[in-house]
Amino acid sequence: MIETPRLRLHRWDDRHRAPFAAMHADPEVMADLGGPIGPPESQAKFARYVAAERDHGVSRWAVEGRDGAFLGYAGVMPRSSNDHPLGAHFEVGWRFVRLAWGQGYATESARAALLHAVDRIGMREILSYASPDNKRSQAVMARLNLIRDPARDFVTLTSRGEAWRGLVWVVPSRFS
Repeated sequence: MIETPRLRLHRWDDRHRAPFAAMHADPEVMADLGGPIGPPESQAKFARYVAAERDHGVSRWAVEGRDGAFLGYAGVMPRSSNDHPLGAHFEVGWRFVRLAWGQGYATESARAALLHAVDRIGMREILSYASPDNKRSQAVMARLNLIRDPARDFVTLTSRGEAWRGLVWVVPSRFS
């Protein structure tokens, strides 16, 4: 577990499954990725996060408030060369329930997850990306002092077969 002044970042367990699925079923929360996903896709994503932590020592973390309420997730995920146009890399990302938006939780939890990945795991290159219209995530990237790298921008297909454009940022080599 990682603790910040307001949050706790936990490894995934069964208590997170239902709120994780509910978050992914919310059209507003999932608007940047083409809309909500159903239970099978959500459970597959959950399983990927559990496997990433087991196999790589990093993953998205379940983010909870100090009261134990599920707020979303943030963390570093491995991406394989088989499923991404940028090839194999690590990517920091986040997603939060609608009621948690605008509170600074994404910045606070992503910073904690990045510090863990850099200081404890020893990662050196971590990317982040967002769609051009996802201004909220781009604002988080700015608050984290990530560096924009337009040469790495890419287009990929969503699970629904729709084109999705990713604008890329890089975590600075001296992240703090």
